[in-house]
Amino acid sequence: MKTLLKYRHWLWALLQTLGLWGVFLTAGLDGAGVPLPGAVDAVVITYAYARPAHAWLYVLLAAGGSALGCLVLYGIGYAGGEVLIAGRMSPEKFEKIRGDFEDHPVLTLGLPAVLPPPFPLKIFVLSAGAFEMRWLHFLGVMFTARLVRFGLLAALAVMLGPQIITSFNSVFRRHPLTVLVAVAISFAAAFLAHRRQQKKKAEAAGG
Repeated sequence: MKTLLKYRHWLWALLQTLGLWGVFLTAGLDGAGVPLPGAVDAVVITYAYARPAHAWLYVLLAAGGSALGCLVLYGIGYAGGEVLIAGRMSPEKFEKIRGDFEDHPVLTLGLPAVLPPPFPLKIFVLSAGAFEMRWLHFLGVMFTARLVRFGLLAALAVMLGPQIITSFNSVFRRHPLTVLVAVAISFAAAFLAHRRQQKKKAEAAGG
């Protein structure tokens, strides 16, 4: 416990020297697999609550840092992650994840990226690389999903206070199915809105 407290104090001291770029750095390190349990959520919530007018900027920095940081694990998966992943789960589960990435890559990667701990995001990031999801597609899904997650947390923090991080994780543990459905609907809506906007741009450019 003492070690954990010292670690948190050191992290907060570092963030204060980096200013808003500390949000980007923390999210990037967490995405790359550096053990920072709950740090990104805490940083986004604390910063958004302290300066609500800049909440959108903290959300963008956290989403961008997380997506770019996850490229490290994606690269590990791409370089030979199938062996690593296969050794951590049953053959049935391995084939199921492979099939999910082949049939529904956006939801298979996007949902874990929105959900709170203890949902295992890193194994899905490794799997995205191992099953050769295109890296630009991977970045787009990760950025969008993390934008939804951090945007939701920032909005709740501004409205309800920083203690929302504990409440949010507690609700997920008690009602995982309800949270999954709500997140799936939010993510699908954001994805469809993005597709609609891209289609309009394409039609405008072609017309």
